[in-house]
Amino acid sequence: MEKLLSSQIIYNNLLKNLPTRVRDVIKRRFGLEKATRETLESIGRSYGVCRERIRQIEQSGIALIKKEIKKPIYQRIFRYFNSYLKKEGGLKREDLLLSQFSSSKVQNRALFWLTLGESFFRFPETEDLYPLWTVNPKSVDLARQVINGFVEKFKKEKKLISEKEALMLFKNELKVSERVTSRALISYLEISKDIEKNYEGLFGLKHWPEVSPRGIKDKAYLALKKSGRPLHFAEVAKLISQLNIGTSNKPVLPQTVHNELIRDPRFVLVGRGIYALREWGYVPGQVRDIIIKVLREENRPLSREEIIEKVLSQRLVKENTILLNLQNKDYFLRDSQGRYILKEI
Repeated sequence: MEKLLSSQIIYNNLLKNLPTRVRDVIKRRFGLEKATRETLESIGRSYGVCRERIRQIEQSGIALIKKEIKKPIYQRIFRYFNSYLKKEGGLKREDLLLSQFSSSKVQNRALFWLTLGESFFRFPETEDLYPLWTVNPKSVDLARQVINGFVEKFKKEKKLISEKEALMLFKNELKVSERVTSRALISYLEISKDIEKNYEGLFGLKHWPEVSPRGIKDKAYLALKKSGRPLHFAEVAKLISQLNIGTSNKPVLPQTVHNELIRDPRFVLVGRGIYALREWGYVPGQVRDIIIKVLREENRPLSREEIIEKVLSQRLVKENTILLNLQNKDYFLRDSQGRYILKEI
């Protein structure tokens, strides 16, 4: 396909008979010679005319070019894009459509051909959708219906789903009359600004930290959640890098992770430099505070062994550390049977 999108086909066949200024405007507007596309304003300044005049020149040039694209070689290009979009469910997010091509210049030429094709429609970016191309404008309405169904489901269940789970959810629960293929469903979800894939390829709401982590603290949260167990802050930093969480290529420093963990209420220090998630049932505080909490919740005298067992479920410390805390008579006393109770204050 990239051979068909070569610059020579465009220059030698489509642009060569255009007036000089029209040809220059088309080249610059579509970035046919450079990697970047120029705005109407920047081209207008170079010619000393307003942006609207450049728009008129561009439109006149496209009208002239469209008279030349009936030849079979050009129709092959249009058939390719038509087939591609249909396989994707009738539409595709613009940046993802263009990502199949190797360079910015080839991508610009692809946009040039899509603009020329009368069966292709571009929907500009909105508050809730990315810019996209379609061969059937009605497919955008269907996509919105599907997206809204998924957004409501995500808000209700608050959990990530895989592509396979998304298809099962669509088939079994979302009330959409049209038949939708798995590729179409993914294309629909990809155009949404509310739904995104995370680093593991799972779908969720974009504002969730599991999908779009904001800073080290969210990345640390994801790393701990992925591990499923308490970790030393240096291990958390290493796991963030291994999982490639987020888009930054900057090295993750252990001390930076530690500084974030100690300030965020989602994390609980459970050992020397070791952190767990509060949502796992861990509570903040020193070993003494945990012993006090255990005795209050049980509301009865407890043996040394019972206290050690319960504290060790909350803290990764040595038994001697717990026993030393129990010797603090400002907080703990022993009854006649050697069991521990809280001191009356």
